Amino acid sequence: MRGRSERRRSRPRLGRDYWKLWSASGMTNLGDGLMTVAVVWLASALTRDALLVSLVALTTRLPWLLFSLPAGVITDRYDRRLLVAWTDTGRFVVVAAFGAFVLLTEGGLPTPEQLATGGGAPASATALLIGLYVMSFLVGCAEVVRDNAAQTLLPSLVDHRLLERANGRLWGVEVTANNFVGPPLAGVLMGLALAVPFLFNAGLLAAGAVLLFTLSGTHRPRGVPAGAGRIAWRAEIGTGLRWLWNNPVLRALALLLGALNLASAMIISLLVLYTQDVLGLFEGWQFGMVLTGSATGALLGSLLAERIIAAVGEGRCLLGSITVMGVGLALFGLVPVTAVVWVSGAAVGVAIVVWNVITVSLRQRVIPDHLLGRVNAVYRFFGWGTLSVGTLLGGLVVVGLEPALGREWALRVPFLLAGAAHLPMLVFAWGRVTGESLARAREAAPGPT
Repeated sequence: MRGRSERRRSRPRLGRDYWKLWSASGMTNLGDGLMTVAVVWLASALTRDALLVSLVALTTRLPWLLFSLPAGVITDRYDRRLLVAWTDTGRFVVVAAFGAFVLLTEGGLPTPEQLATGGGAPASATALLIGLYVMSFLVGCAEVVRDNAAQTLLPSLVDHRLLERANGRLWGVEVTANNFVGPPLAGVLMGLALAVPFLFNAGLLAAGAVLLFTLSGTHRPRGVPAGAGRIAWRAEIGTGLRWLWNNPVLRALALLLGALNLASAMIISLLVLYTQDVLGLFEGWQFGMVLTGSATGALLGSLLAERIIAAVGEGRCLLGSITVMGVGLALFGLVPVTAVVWVSGAAVGVAIVVWNVITVSLRQRVIPDHLLGRVNAVYRFFGWGTLSVGTLLGGLVVVGLEPALGREWALRVPFLLAGAAHLPMLVFAWGRVTGESLARAREAAPGPT
């Protein structure tokens, strides 16, 4: 018994600072989950134009295309703890201001169902829609820096042997809060007033920022002295770009992530209209429950990812994730039945988390600490920059096809296209992304592996 207890004490633990980050991420992701429903639901109460609704998601994702590379340079220059905490503070200010604006102007807005059946929007709708675009863009800009800094902060908080566990636990709370708790809670809060989810999110952001400020020590990248000279933006971005491009495994994963996100972005912003006009669900809580399918799968994925990866192997898990995501999205378009959509979303949720646990842990291990912010940002530029393109493309597909196919099929086709797009991705990944290639990348990495 004594030997067993000694072994338990000698095992590396995630530590207090990790759990502070975990708690802050849970709070801010709960707020993100509220916004997932509140933003698009508010947009659908202001307009039924699929392109205008898609522009809300576009303004949120456009910063990833515009600012992800400079954000990487900033992440490699400054204390990552302070970057995360201050950007959450900035998001609090923006979201709180918009929530107050909605509270003052939401009177007289029709429900999405009333608008869909010919009801007119009040004069305040235009101002609210413009405000929604501005708020989404500003929050998106903050998220570019915040997410990159948070992902590069994690390896400095835990033993590298625990990265898969740390990422799995972090993904678990983020997915549970963002997709499982947040969306249905948003539906309930919107029943009180459309402004309530925004104001509640502002409070969560403030609490998370306070917690992040209490992390111990400094978390400046190793080898970068305080007050390092002027930033040579082009040279430093180029260093990160060359490092990523010269690593064949990370290069392939970045390109694959870009393609995966392009396909998923085609349908994400349209999901609220699909739920209302195809599934016939016009209550906010019903939309939230549809989203809990992917959340349930993602929660299961976060709990089982380590076991699945150990049993199946990293390479086969990545190929399987691409396959499951493609089939799941196609089923949305082929079988528009709420139960099928929920189960398909759950399968996609498992696949996404398994993919992320493998690829994020790999990046954190193989990229040198002093380059982690820049290389991670270049990776996300390729991987997340396509979100804005996919969002716009999805809206254009619906607008272009609706006169010929009608509203329902115009909303179903993007899901079919997104599902079919995974086949060439699978062909590209075959032979490039294998367990052997990932192992070689880790063996060549500097420092602890």
